[in-house]
Amino acid sequence: MKIATINKLCCPFDKKDLKLTIITKDVEENILEGFLTCKSCNRIYPMVKGIPIMNPDEYREFKLEQPLLEKYQSHLKGKKIENFRLLPNDEETKEIE
Repeated sequence: MKIATINKLCCPFDKKDLKLTIITKDVEENILEGFLTCKSCNRIYPMVKGIPIMNPDEYREFKLEQPLLEKYQSHLKGKKIENFRLLPNDEETKEIE
């Protein structure tokens, strides 16, 4: 998927902007693998073969997405995932308090 197309997407829940983290691209600069995160609700949406998985939570199966999310762990900067949402890491939690 091209970045210009990804920039047109929004979170299906709260219609807020998404942040793209790129894992792999092809030679034509199409995004093949990565994930999108909502800047508001912190939901995470993986991208597989250039296609973002943006189903409602009730239709997602964590068991199926878990291998992908574990693969992305090095790109999550210490954040954990619970209920398809990124939780703040320890440093961010201290800043909030």
